[in-house]
Amino acid sequence: MDLSYFRSLNPHIVIYSQDGLGLGHMRRTSSIVYQFLKVLPGASVLTLSDSQLGQFFGMARNHDYIKLPSIVKDGPGAWRAANLPLSFPDVHTMRRELISSALLSLLPDIVLVDHMPHGAMGELIPAFEALKAGGACTKIVLGLRDILDAPEVIQEHWKSEGAYEALHRYYDQVLVYGMRDVYDVAQQYQFPAEIAEKVRYCGYVCTPTLPRYGAKVRAQNLLKDQADAKLIVAMAGGGADAYPMMKTLLDAFPLIQAERPCVLVLITGPFMPADLRHDLEARARGLAVRVKMSVNDSLSYMNAADLVVSMAGYNTTMEILSSGKRAILIPRAGPSAEQRTRAKLFSERGWVEIIDPDELEPVTVSERIVASLERKTDLIPLSEPDLQGVHAAVDNLLTLLPIEDECKVLKVKLEEESFNGIPF
Repeated sequence: MDLSYFRSLNPHIVIYSQDGLGLGHMRRTSSIVYQFLKVLPGASVLTLSDSQLGQFFGMARNHDYIKLPSIVKDGPGAWRAANLPLSFPDVHTMRRELISSALLSLLPDIVLVDHMPHGAMGELIPAFEALKAGGACTKIVLGLRDILDAPEVIQEHWKSEGAYEALHRYYDQVLVYGMRDVYDVAQQYQFPAEIAEKVRYCGYVCTPTLPRYGAKVRAQNLLKDQADAKLIVAMAGGGADAYPMMKTLLDAFPLIQAERPCVLVLITGPFMPADLRHDLEARARGLAVRVKMSVNDSLSYMNAADLVVSMAGYNTTMEILSSGKRAILIPRAGPSAEQRTRAKLFSERGWVEIIDPDELEPVTVSERIVASLERKTDLIPLSEPDLQGVHAAVDNLLTLLPIEDECKVLKVKLEEESFNGIPF
């Protein structure tokens, strides 16, 4: 794409990311922000999110962040405040007004919504209606990871919650952060034809950063008298539900060491409950195991490893594919089918190995890890994963930037009127 015209623009972008428990959505959107600002250094990006670690990945220049009150989903249509001792309706009203105020004050050129077309319980709709009623030039884009859940679950939820209607009424584009020949989102979730036409498959979104000190990590964890030892790194993103996998790894570790000298590094993630992390630390005493809550460069730990063992969350899995390291994925058992589906599809293509969560017991885990460590050659993939999703996503966003003079004039007019009389 010829960027000469776009580099002269100073567009405003707003990103909405509902990520009350975890790091996945923020990790993905932060990667896209980083690349967008690299291409258009004069752009400004405002992220609206309720992630309790919203600035975990740092803020780029010209990028700022509004923290929404955190909420947690207990079930279909059932939400609650995560921290505030307030009713959900009160917190939801506060969030909705913050979102509307930000969008109607900034009048962004593009709104990139992550994952939820209508926002939590429809909280985006009032702002979208106000933008539409005022004739704003704002383009609204949905970004979806490769797999959300089982098709029948998404179809039911999206129909009942009005997501399909929101996509039809407000959205200009749907970016899928995946490969169509691996998982055809439009087909699996039965997008109507008018919505399917808006879909663009970008490939997988990986962090644009590179490992900085893989050799140092390896040297720190393997002592000089352990030259023949293997380094196993286990991680699970935010780690909220990683305890069963990591406990089983610790239980399996003596069996692994009996077959192959090795060192195990467990990166629990910042969202693992403290009492469970402390339990892992107690179990690791006396073993060649290091337990860390988080690290500032997970890519370096992957780069240092002989084998990565991980749950099958989107971002960690993509970082593994990008690293080219041998990996065993242990997807969460549920309630969502997302991780199991991803791990199965990726293992079928020879990109990773998989241990089903129903087989999560020490003997099986130790046997699979030892076999992977002793295998002389890597898996032979049936195809290569497309890991250029960040670049493709940004290219698609660039095509939506306003270039017509009348659009710019209209935006100035709307800014002067400040949407007087338009309800939030």
